[in-house]
Amino acid sequence: MAATDDLEKIRRQFDYGPYPRVAIDKTPKDDPNVLFVHDLVTPFYVRDHRVPQTKGKRILDAGCGTGYKSLVLAIANPGAEIVGIDLSPESVKLAAERLKFHHFDNVYFEVRSILDLPSWGEQFDYINCDEVLYLLPDPVEGLNALKSVLKPDGILRSNLHSALQRFPFFRAQNLFKLMGLMDENPEEMEMDIVRDIMKELKDGVDLKARTWNPHYEQQESNETLLANHLLVADKGSTIPQLFQYLEAAGLEFISMVNWRHWNLVDLFKDPENLPTFLALSLPDVPQSVQLEMYELLHPVHRLLDFWCSPQPRATVADLGEWSEAQWDQSTVHLHPQLCTEAIKEKWLGYLNDRMIVDLGTFMSFSSPTPVYVDPLGLATLLPLFDHPLAFPDLCDRYQCLAPLDPVTLEPIEPRVARQQLQALLTRLELSLFVLVSLP
Repeated sequence: MAATDDLEKIRRQFDYGPYPRVAIDKTPKDDPNVLFVHDLVTPFYVRDHRVPQTKGKRILDAGCGTGYKSLVLAIANPGAEIVGIDLSPESVKLAAERLKFHHFDNVYFEVRSILDLPSWGEQFDYINCDEVLYLLPDPVEGLNALKSVLKPDGILRSNLHSALQRFPFFRAQNLFKLMGLMDENPEEMEMDIVRDIMKELKDGVDLKARTWNPHYEQQESNETLLANHLLVADKGSTIPQLFQYLEAAGLEFISMVNWRHWNLVDLFKDPENLPTFLALSLPDVPQSVQLEMYELLHPVHRLLDFWCSPQPRATVADLGEWSEAQWDQSTVHLHPQLCTEAIKEKWLGYLNDRMIVDLGTFMSFSSPTPVYVDPLGLATLLPLFDHPLAFPDLCDRYQCLAPLDPVTLEPIEPRVARQQLQALLTRLELSLFVLVSLP
């Protein structure tokens, strides 16, 4: 009964304040970072080291809210069918209006609880369940429900609130529960009371210092208050709990969505000169433990944002460990979210000006540090805007563009050209600017 009551309170809260409140005419089509996350090519490549086609794929946006992420999914995955569900009828109505406004026809919405999915009888290649799992009464029940409509080779993206990073807001929620402000669904009166209390607290009071901004005193901040200080059913989890939930649901962890921002060694002054104990032991430390260590040291991520699947990640060696035979069988792609006319035009401009370019200029999400490419690299990769190339063909192009050794001025040897191109692709693949797939 308590779980049912919680779901009803959640439904009422999001009927009252549909989320997210994004203008209906806003489009993410020029934001490669958000499209990179929601392009199913990204997690499928991370798991399988292959590049799938998006056409014909079925994608479920579970907890679609007002449909902005559904719009992102539709733009990021050309030719895919998008199905959105949400507990809130008002949110579903707004989502349908949004996708119609942007002229997407292969998108469907309906009012449905995630916990009702096992009886639905549908199957999806990819599920996006964003900002929902931490509101459900039992995250494992939620994961099991989502798994029931996921194809055996499908991928699920979901997230949990971090118990460590989010702790001040949980304190605020407990305070306002104690005051009776969350007995029913918080609305205008409750938000005004929160504003009055937080505004009049001394600036040095810890809760105010950690959770408040003067901007929240304005009416325009209603969405922020409802999503933080007064969020019904909000819960936090730790990294160990995340892995416990996945194990209980029979799901395999693939990666954190923002995996490059969870690198433990990046927290040290000199990653190449770690303390002796860590340098010796870290290579044998499981990924789950490294993630836990990161969060204990530096809990800056609000979301424990992850990809998981019924099947484990493929055991493919890093590119730096590939044999020459593997390289010769491989195909090189630009990430689809780099393959736009706007980025190609900028790329050509930098190439004409003989500039060294940070590829983060085009798409920064996957790389916390600059990734520089010289004009030779830009010119070599240019044909990938039109289609992928087999590695030997790309190697031939590289050798044509760099015909002379800069020291001896003799023609560059094919062996050296291969090594240089392999080093470039290995560096760029780390941030998924390029994708190198095997048959």
